[in-house]
Amino acid sequence: MKQSYFELIDQTYYFPQPGFDIENGNLYFNNVSLKHIIDKYGTPLKISYLPRIGEQVKRVKNLFSKSIKANGYKGKYNYCYCTKSSHFSFIIKEVLKYGVSLETSSSYDLDIILKLHDEGLISKNIKLVQNGHKTDGYLQKIAQLHNAGFKNLIVVLDSLHELDRLMPLIEGTIQVGIRMAIDEEPQSAYYTSRMGIRPADVMNFYKEKIADNPKVKLRMLHYFVDSGIKDTLYYWGLFQKGLNLYVELKKQCESLSAFNIGGGLPIRNNLGFEYDYNYIINEIVRNIKDTCTAEGIDDPDIFTEFGRYTVGESGAIIFKVLEVKQQNDAELWYIIDNSLMTTIPDSWSIFEKFILLPINHWDKSYSKVNIGGITCDHSDYYNTEDLNQQVFMPKIANANEEQLYLGFFHTGAYQDSISGYGGLKHCLIPAPKHVVIERDENGLLRDYLFKDEQRVEDMLRILGFLEQ
Repeated sequence: MKQSYFELIDQTYYFPQPGFDIENGNLYFNNVSLKHIIDKYGTPLKISYLPRIGEQVKRVKNLFSKSIKANGYKGKYNYCYCTKSSHFSFIIKEVLKYGVSLETSSSYDLDIILKLHDEGLISKNIKLVQNGHKTDGYLQKIAQLHNAGFKNLIVVLDSLHELDRLMPLIEGTIQVGIRMAIDEEPQSAYYTSRMGIRPADVMNFYKEKIADNPKVKLRMLHYFVDSGIKDTLYYWGLFQKGLNLYVELKKQCESLSAFNIGGGLPIRNNLGFEYDYNYIINEIVRNIKDTCTAEGIDDPDIFTEFGRYTVGESGAIIFKVLEVKQQNDAELWYIIDNSLMTTIPDSWSIFEKFILLPINHWDKSYSKVNIGGITCDHSDYYNTEDLNQQVFMPKIANANEEQLYLGFFHTGAYQDSISGYGGLKHCLIPAPKHVVIERDENGLLRDYLFKDEQRVEDMLRILGFLEQ
């Protein structure tokens, strides 16, 4: 007798597991019947399960609180949500229920801040970390917020020139941070991150531009490891490098009191996922404490910027199998009713893996399959899982007679903005002007503006901050 798909999963992983369960042969996601949602709304569809956001935030805040107490740590912990991971109004409003700070990346982010304030969802006392490259428009919005009384802004300087461009716009004194450029991993195409100021320049920059400037108070040192917070020599080496630079700066700058380690806590991208959050967070707190005690300086406030971790596990995308195609003796294709490239762009652009499970037919036998989108592009497919290197799905012979639905889970971060959902852009960078050049009836070239740069109102409407 052939194994069922449920038996395959049950013998390979601990299952059911938090967030996933089976009832009457159908998959439940966080106790929600996905078959019921499909029957009600049809496919393809995206799901945002908002309660998961609060669970994620509370877990990390609780672990930092326990580690701070256990290590006798004197600084405070600040959980920042990276708005760029998902800017939707319902996401940000949910996150704000849990007492988080916000980290922004571009000018349009700050229009969201103003909108949230107008709606009474945040006060002018909220802690805001301004990251990213500072365009003129971004600097002007930062100054607008600061001059309007948002006094807990920390403008993280990404280059040696941003401060000079910011100062003429500022009334009174503003808090700034410095982002330290990191060394990339050995397999990277370049050696040093383009973001931030190289460590060798930080001290001179502080002495020349900040130390004697009465309008500037250095509050934070920031760094971010692109590969995430992992228990590796590479991560801990960069962590210690950033911490050593903080110590050096602190001995010269009394106002420096915050150490921002960026983001990068992982989320579950396979059913065999294991990560010791408690150990990692305790090691972060312990190492900072030990270093500061040895150097005779105060423990800094710890800032983190968690985006994917905050919202990633709240998302799911459901497809229907439109057709079953046996293209040769070894390759069976399930063609879905949308495109993987445009709906889950990380799956093909950076080969990101997500949890992939069938919604129904768990009692059927299974087969190795390739998942194909309906575009005509060669790259519109998904055929390897993070652990097995193969995709197995319940075996059906005819998609019209045996309807099968597939779900990609923990897709809540970045997929919408990178795929351009409704006109969104990554980090809310507006779409550029579009100029058309043609020849007129006399053969002369002429040009005209087909579309102006995307407006902030367009973005806010897509995100749900303005009425359609």
